[in-house]
Amino acid sequence: MNYFLNEEEQMIVDTARELAEKKIKPVREKYDEEEIFPWDIVKEMAAVGLCGLYISEEYGGMAHKNEKGIMKLCLAVEELSKVCGGISLAMAASALGTFPIILGGSEEQKKKYLPPIAAGEKLAAFALTEANAGSDAGAMRTTAVKKGDKYILNGTKQWITNGGEAEIYTVIAITDKSKGTRGATAFIVEKGMPGFTFGKKENKMGIRASATRELIFQDCEVPAENVIGKEGTGFIHAVNTLNHSRPGVAAQALGIATGALNEALAYSRQREQFGVKISTFQAIQHMLANMAVEIEAARALLYSTARMIDAGATDFAKESAMCKYFASEVAMRVTTNAVQVFGGYGYMKEYPVEKMMRDAKITQIYEGTSQIQLNEIATKLIKEQVKKK
Repeated sequence: MNYFLNEEEQMIVDTARELAEKKIKPVREKYDEEEIFPWDIVKEMAAVGLCGLYISEEYGGMAHKNEKGIMKLCLAVEELSKVCGGISLAMAASALGTFPIILGGSEEQKKKYLPPIAAGEKLAAFALTEANAGSDAGAMRTTAVKKGDKYILNGTKQWITNGGEAEIYTVIAITDKSKGTRGATAFIVEKGMPGFTFGKKENKMGIRASATRELIFQDCEVPAENVIGKEGTGFIHAVNTLNHSRPGVAAQALGIATGALNEALAYSRQREQFGVKISTFQAIQHMLANMAVEIEAARALLYSTARMIDAGATDFAKESAMCKYFASEVAMRVTTNAVQVFGGYGYMKEYPVEKMMRDAKITQIYEGTSQIQLNEIATKLIKEQVKKK
């Protein structure tokens, strides 16, 4: 479908596509197999301006005044993910870690942290999840106690994307246990601060070129000036961040699905069985058609949501959850069917679709599982119905 991208948006698509084909495709298998973090590719992204798409021009990014840059971010993530969802995540996860600063940070914090992220000199990461606080984020145990002009952080964060590689971390910690979720506060923690270390690099099923580590805080001293917003507003910042970042996950899922369809379509026109191309079999044709329909529906929902956010909508939690849920479910179905089209070859690591299937799975899990997205959507629907009455 023609989504009538403007000249700047089309340039982003073309730039990301060229980078993906020339720089990412030749190394994706090696980086996946050996779990290599793509710092060299990050530098390439930075060189062509992809690292600051969602950051205001005022701080060195490409987002125009009164524009959040969500559509630009999604376009780039989609194109990169068509080739490798794991490598594209270096940039996408950095956006997740940066959103709390963009949305709730002080002017001083923005001036200090946003320019190097926009320039690709530093990556960011978002730290909310803990061993016993996944979907139930309110069960977190990481604490922050104020002492003079500093906060002392203690606890661990688990499964943090870009963990150990990022220089800037937005961390949610409990400052007042008696207030429940209203007792959480958001902090900016820098790599190298005393008392801040990392656990082992996780050995994952998919997105293996992305680094996932545990963050460990042992009497970590964080300056009070690094509090995002006010004490006690941590969960507000976390929810606001996820509402803005979930379209990025949808874009990753959409890209992976599109890449898988492209591979399956090309293979079906080459592979012969019973003396003919398998693309002539109606069973294969129907699989390809269904894959294409679902992908286009996911793209329409994602682009509409991204446009809605960029246009200044104030309440888009439902739509954000919808596009993330639908695109991730589509990615899993499409990649599974792509493997099926390839048959036995699809199960082999020599072909890219088995990796795409592995990479797709995480999009149903992080930044809120598919089940959490359904909860969010249903809650909003019910509240909207109540308001109408």
